[in-house]
Amino acid sequence: MNTLDRNQVLIVEDDDHIRRFVAINLDRNNFSVSEAALGELALSMFAANRPDVVVLDIMLPDMDGFELCRRLRDRDPDIVIIFITARGQDLDKIKGLELGADDYIVKPFNPLELVARIRTILRRTQKVIGPPQRTTLQSGSILLDLDSKKLFKHDCLIEVTPKEYQMVKVFLENPDKALSRDILLNLIWGVDYVGDTKTVDVHVRKLREKMEDDCSKPQLIETVWGLGYRWRKDG
Repeated sequence: MNTLDRNQVLIVEDDDHIRRFVAINLDRNNFSVSEAALGELALSMFAANRPDVVVLDIMLPDMDGFELCRRLRDRDPDIVIIFITARGQDLDKIKGLELGADDYIVKPFNPLELVARIRTILRRTQKVIGPPQRTTLQSGSILLDLDSKKLFKHDCLIEVTPKEYQMVKVFLENPDKALSRDILLNLIWGVDYVGDTKTVDVHVRKLREKMEDDCSKPQLIETVWGLGYRWRKDG
């Protein structure tokens, strides 16, 4: 896909390892990515080619992320800004949101969670670039109709709850990827959910009962021991 056909993300992070890790994963998920390790460089890059999203660290060598957020907002009130930081204090989160940040994610984090948050905000602000959204997701005998929110196996309807539907959708969007229980909780129940990760296990068990030919030997949703689950592509 041409870079002009992809949403552009500017990553502002002075840690080279984290910045490259985030950039690689965004690129793999069809975003056009540019990088800056300093606030002043980010401002110059922003002026030269305004991105759709800025992923911004709070701790930068030449200015803090709060100041950079203010200056970016002055230049473009509609720019999407997501803070990433090692700080987890509520006051930092509140300050960032009051300055106009659209979201806030604390290190360490799974890149899939960042991708999901970016896409959610872009859909909400109607800034998504690219081909029309798919109306179905399919893997082998399993088909998920995104318009009707119905699940089928071999063209037979499987009755699922809203959370079960969302779980299948996350799996089908990320085939063969190991997803931790925490990531599944964040993506399906939301980052503010305070329940136990066993909630994920319960929903996986119920989905297996509905979808698998033999629950004792699951072929669709595999267990990744010590982590979470993985959807077996075309299982």
